Amino acid sequence: MLTHATQDQQLVMRTYPEPGVACVTLNRPASRNALSSALIGELTQAITELGCDRSCSVIIINANGPVFCSGHDLKELTDHRRDDDRGQAFFQRTMTACSTMMQAIVTCPKPVIAAVQDMATAAGCQLVASADLAIAAESASFATPGVNIGLFCSTPMVALSRNVPRKVAMEMLLLGEAMSAEQALASGLVNRAVPVEDVMATALSFSRRIAAKSQPTIAIGKAAFYRQIEKPLAQAYDDATRVMVANMLAADAHEGIGAFIDKRSPNWTSPNAIKG
Repeated sequence: MLTHATQDQQLVMRTYPEPGVACVTLNRPASRNALSSALIGELTQAITELGCDRSCSVIIINANGPVFCSGHDLKELTDHRRDDDRGQAFFQRTMTACSTMMQAIVTCPKPVIAAVQDMATAAGCQLVASADLAIAAESASFATPGVNIGLFCSTPMVALSRNVPRKVAMEMLLLGEAMSAEQALASGLVNRAVPVEDVMATALSFSRRIAAKSQPTIAIGKAAFYRQIEKPLAQAYDDATRVMVANMLAADAHEGIGAFIDKRSPNWTSPNAIKG
């Protein structure tokens, strides 16, 4: 079902293909799903609201049209060069809003999967890198080509450098050339590269398996993953130990371990069972 009125009126569509799964679709196909300020706002709102929706366990981000996302809307940015400050205030608002959106994906308590049917460039590549998981078509490509137009992809670099080896990231950033889905898979930018007709089916398969888990456990684990990965080793272990103890004391761990010992299916509790 659609939460919004019509496809023509909305930059971001929400559908619910299966129980527990929300699909958020970028809907500017004529503009190659460029991230206008309005689209950034709608996508941030969708992720934030679905993160609080107890009926939603997994979020899939996909796109209408032949391109997943071409990055920032360069025409919109260029139009604001006519502003009195040559666009500085608008550029600041746009880049800050985009960074907020990317962080909303990372901090969302629900796993976010990017389903990439084709090209993802610049901030579009950043969007893929910001997602927890990514499924790509074998024909898809990924690039941070800003250097080719005199605009280094500095904000996409943040997510990219946290997903792929340093020299792979620098090659993408310095050369501005496209990476194939096969290369993206090998470098860790995506989890699977499949025929284009299988992209959504694969994303749904992942979603279905995640949705069958304890959702409070998934939420606390996702938050802990992103916290620890930025910390020194000893601090990471301290944080993970605290989380593990809290998790062990939670109702779902008691139920899940008991079910494993008893050789039965677990009966998970409500989404609010784990705090922290």
